[in-house]
Amino acid sequence: MAKITTAVLQKMKQQADKITMLTAYDASFAKLFAEQGVDVLLIGDSLGMVLQGHSDTLPVTVADITYHTKSVRAGAPDAFVIADLPFMSYATPEQAMQSVTPLMQAGANMVKLEGGDFLLPTIQALTERGVPVCGHLGLTPQSVHIFGGYKVQGKTDAAADAMLAQAKALQDAGAQLLVLECIPTPLARRITEALRIPVIGIGAGNVTDGQVLVMHDLLGISSGYIPKFSKNYLAQTGEIRSAIAAYVSEVKSQVFPGTEHSFN
Repeated sequence: MAKITTAVLQKMKQQADKITMLTAYDASFAKLFAEQGVDVLLIGDSLGMVLQGHSDTLPVTVADITYHTKSVRAGAPDAFVIADLPFMSYATPEQAMQSVTPLMQAGANMVKLEGGDFLLPTIQALTERGVPVCGHLGLTPQSVHIFGGYKVQGKTDAAADAMLAQAKALQDAGAQLLVLECIPTPLARRITEALRIPVIGIGAGNVTDGQVLVMHDLLGISSGYIPKFSKNYLAQTGEIRSAIAAYVSEVKSQVFPGTEHSFN
């Protein structure tokens, strides 16, 4: 498997080769995912819920993400690794630059930030200093208390137009990747077609340039709520390696996500 870089991801978008991404938090699973052909590994602040047992992602710290980034990098030395910047660790460009330093030193290839227009100076500052950035729009879990819960975003014409404008602004500021979470499929199509950079969906239909899932959801072992946009591949295959291979295959062939995993 060829080494994945931002240039490779860009070429995959141009060639309509779907990008596969999974969250990873330790060396063993990172190694397994890389061996099964997962293109990108994300150290998500979802670890606050699936590993630490919190009800949301807000308690996660930069130190937590740094620790798990080191673990993932050790297990998958050639993988393309994205590390989440946790809640309130990038309130200003200066704070963001301090926060990304241990993540990049731990082995991240890129960092991910949630939000729109307020992030533009931060994204510009990071990219100017050699830190690749992934944006995140739609349902941004760090803003769950503002949204009043985990709700689909961009449902009105005005909200959809605003999100498209924000996506373009993030790209123009220097973002090289974008995650769209829990938005209607037609809006995901509009944004994906409008951007030069790859767009990764989670609960955004199969029209984006790739897909990401939380590994615990994919394996059906998350405690409590399993989101509509996920699929239990372990129940389908009965074996972890086969589950990951099935996920990669179904994303590449656009079988997953189906309409039952999407919002229209």
